[in-house]
Amino acid sequence: MRLSTPKVNESGACDPNLGHITLEQMIRAHDFTAGLAESQTARLASIARIVTFAEDELILEEGQRSAAFYLLTVGSVAVELRTPRYSVCVQSLGPGEVFGWSALLENQDTLFRVRAREATSAMRIEGAALQEACKSDPAFAAEILDRTLKVVAGRVRATEIRFAEMCGVRV
Repeated sequence: MRLSTPKVNESGACDPNLGHITLEQMIRAHDFTAGLAESQTARLASIARIVTFAEDELILEEGQRSAAFYLLTVGSVAVELRTPRYSVCVQSLGPGEVFGWSALLENQDTLFRVRAREATSAMRIEGAALQEACKSDPAFAAEILDRTLKVVAGRVRATEIRFAEMCGVRV
């Protein structure tokens, strides 16, 4: 299931109440959070907010303290590894996908740089609030961590494929 594009106001910002869709409904419809219990969806809605990014805007910088988890709703981002001389796009993400998983860990730095490829909107969940929600509800924590580990495994695989391609190895 893909989240249908929410309406935007004249400044381009997503309004979770325009078009009669609430933040809770957006969370319920998002690929990452689909199927969570009502109470879990409500909990996420209480700690989430809509954020927007302009094309080419840097969202996360590798090495910075990880502070938030993002559920993409509109647009796309590039997950990049950077060296002093060049950047490599490891993976492109779109609506229904997530980034910022390092925010689930205490005192964890971001491992990848994330840049908006176009005008992009996401639901931002503060890492500390998400950690607290996980600590207070073990069933919720197990569900979120299981889903997040699948994201991490996908990111590792995408990194392996990208570097194999750079070395001329078929994967």
